[in-house]
Amino acid sequence: MVVMILERVPISLRGELTRWLLEVRAGVFAGTISARVRDKLWERACGAMGGGAGMLIHNADTEQGFSVRFWGKTGRSVVDYEGLTLIQMPDGP
Repeated sequence: MVVMILERVPISLRGELTRWLLEVRAGVFAGTISARVRDKLWERACGAMGGGAGMLIHNADTEQGFSVRFWGKTGRSVVDYEGLTLIQMPDGP
């Protein structure tokens, strides 16, 4: 299973990703694809994001069973805490 969340990206990129993944909500894509296709799509998405940002969540052989990748400036960051992947949100205003 793959989940890709994109923010502030060109509509053409979103349209291109719908060839492979289902857009369940604006900028949120989900589907089951091979690791090779996943990596190629992520590479393509990162190259076409421009000033946007993205997050890729996919199955992995880890304790949690998934891995997270980021590209660009998102409102969140990944923190590794004793082998667990946690998402850190920014402090309030």
